[in-house]
Amino acid sequence: MAQGLKSSTLELLKRFNRSFPQFYEQFVSSESQLQNLRLAYRLYRSRRAVIEIKPEGNKTALYFAYRNQSFLLSDIFGVLAAYGLTIHSLSLYGQIRPPMLVFIKLVVSRGSKALTEKTSENVCRAIREALAGRFEVEEMLAVEFNLDAGLEQVETDFHIDQVFHLPALLIEADNQPGLFYKVMYAIWQEDLLVISANLLVWRGRTRLILYLLGPNENIIPEYLGQKIAEGVRQRLMGRS
Repeated sequence: MAQGLKSSTLELLKRFNRSFPQFYEQFVSSESQLQNLRLAYRLYRSRRAVIEIKPEGNKTALYFAYRNQSFLLSDIFGVLAAYGLTIHSLSLYGQIRPPMLVFIKLVVSRGSKALTEKTSENVCRAIREALAGRFEVEEMLAVEFNLDAGLEQVETDFHIDQVFHLPALLIEADNQPGLFYKVMYAIWQEDLLVISANLLVWRGRTRLILYLLGPNENIIPEYLGQKIAEGVRQRLMGRS
């Protein structure tokens, strides 16, 4: 737990952390926990999605907080793909109890450089418009990508994580434009809620481990998880 904080802040942070899976307080850094608490407070005050875009070295960090919904990641990653952004890292932590908020940090670049102020403003505006249903992500992406084309060399696997005690879906595929959007669109089509994510990009391959809740925010039994993993694989390969 963070040192040097007021006892009232520590108590508030403890209460806030109870809405997350059990692993959150143990494995997530105190800095990230406090950052998410601050984002939650801004969300509470503004009553609309919180989007912050800040420089981070020669890249750009995008922070996002909102109520978790299955279509959310499809919209966000669709906007990033539409603006031609490269995703270098992903941190995602979702609550499993009301109000079911999700907190995301993405480190991105464009043309191997940090985003300009203008591009940052446009990305922020496009995400808000997409969430409001006024920005048709799929129509914009269809101009740049063949959305019907399947991903190459897709592997999926489902298991119950023995450390996090959550259903986990592993997705691995060759790197290609629109990859993250297609993955998140497939997750939306299966009506799954992502509550944590790990990302590894290595030697031309992208590996995502998504920790999930099923429809109606239920735990996914293993027999159903195997069917979901195969369904997602078929969607990503363009066979659905």
